[in-house]
Amino acid sequence: MSRSIVRQSKFRHVFGQAVKTDQTYDDIRVSKVTWDSSFCAVNPKFLAVIVESSGGGAFLVLLLSKVGRVDKNYPLVIGHSGPVLDIDWCPHNDNILASCSEDTTAMVWQIPDHTPSRPISEPIVVLEGHSKRVGIIKWHPTARNILLTAGSDNLIIIWNVGTGEPLITMDDHPDLIYNVSWNYNGSLFCTTCKDRRLRVCDPRKNKVVAERLSPHEGIRPMRAIFTKEGNIFTTGFTRMSQRELGLWDPTNFEEPIALLELDTSNGVLLPFYDSDTNIVYLSGKGDSSVRYFEITEEPPYVHYISTFSSKEPQRGMGFMPKRGVDVSKCEIARLYKLHERKCEPIMMTVPRKSDLFQDDLYPDTAGPEPALEPEEWMDRQDADPILVSMRDGYVPPKSRELKVAKKNVLDTRPATRRSMSAPVLDLLFCFFPSFLLLFILLLLSLCFSLLFPLSNCHLLLCLLEKLVEEIQNLKATVLSQEKRICDLENKLSKYTNGTV
Repeated sequence: MSRSIVRQSKFRHVFGQAVKTDQTYDDIRVSKVTWDSSFCAVNPKFLAVIVESSGGGAFLVLLLSKVGRVDKNYPLVIGHSGPVLDIDWCPHNDNILASCSEDTTAMVWQIPDHTPSRPISEPIVVLEGHSKRVGIIKWHPTARNILLTAGSDNLIIIWNVGTGEPLITMDDHPDLIYNVSWNYNGSLFCTTCKDRRLRVCDPRKNKVVAERLSPHEGIRPMRAIFTKEGNIFTTGFTRMSQRELGLWDPTNFEEPIALLELDTSNGVLLPFYDSDTNIVYLSGKGDSSVRYFEITEEPPYVHYISTFSSKEPQRGMGFMPKRGVDVSKCEIARLYKLHERKCEPIMMTVPRKSDLFQDDLYPDTAGPEPALEPEEWMDRQDADPILVSMRDGYVPPKSRELKVAKKNVLDTRPATRRSMSAPVLDLLFCFFPSFLLLFILLLLSLCFSLLFPLSNCHLLLCLLEKLVEEIQNLKATVLSQEKRICDLENKLSKYTNGTV
């Protein structure tokens, strides 16, 4: 009599659970731009979401603790002149966020620990090198200040954001680049492209070191990510438009390690990979479910675990770094699902009876300290991420200022129309009601002077002089309060800022 053999895995019973309604982020106008990015980025301090805005691109940054309804006047980050297409938090500084846009630029932002009193409109670095929209932005996993951008001009540029200078430019792609993924130590990255090729690139040699034509036979967009072991996990479509998963060895692209058909939905599957557990979470735009698989060294190599399902389709998804999960609840991953008007956290949990720290669930994970300086990485040095223990949970450090070389940032960049005109517009909007009132009173005085004798207008003129004096006092009060707010913000930043 044969017995069914159940695969042994501590992640076999992982289940997903959405948080309670009062722990969601409500009334967020998620961007409707047509682009296959996640539209959401999260770290242990902040949640960032690309949102709809008039007059350029914008995204919303919230403290994780600021759950509930988001005020419609909450200050946005508004530096781009075109729609924002992708955002990414720096893995080595929880207050640094990079964004890219249809305006052909990428920008790096310092986000304060406190809620800003006004929109953030001045980035600390502007990266200008692409000639068409920039749709992909990725921080290097182990080297400080190394940032990758990919644009619709088919270029990949690697920057040192500390100087604002491009270090490497690669033009090996003949068509639109769908996605880019660094490997575990940042020595290589893989790309998928509209020409249906999967490529492995060595940026410091400035060449493609391996490639595979049509890892998935369909013509729909593909995605690819490196696993910790150096294999490549891909999502794509079959010739019959069924969604498909693949696992590949980049040293031998002839045959896949595993190939698995899923379903016939249209949405591109976005993979989110946890290198500590070797679990990959698959989220498709327009889907109402998240599937998750464990990648192992035993056949069939890609093991289906389960599916988290809900009623509402997702517009995007954010993935929390392991540093931000709650170890006291045996939470191994947290996703942030974007609805049309809200963001809903989803906790992935391993059921355990004990309240003690579970060593087997939480190996040491990548911490916030970079393993390499930019110059070391450019000299072809490689290093794995510096690991930290999760035993006592992770406490994010206070805000640290990104050090930049002034010769390459905003003080030498031609000011944009937005930044030049912002102070003038602020003053105009601030005092417009006063100017309008003064104009109306002058018009009334003219009418009275025509209707009544001059002797009766003396009282009216005195009244006008008093009103003008009150308006001037109001103006002085507003200016002094604005100066006081700026001084307080500067003092606060001096107390909280450190060094990267």
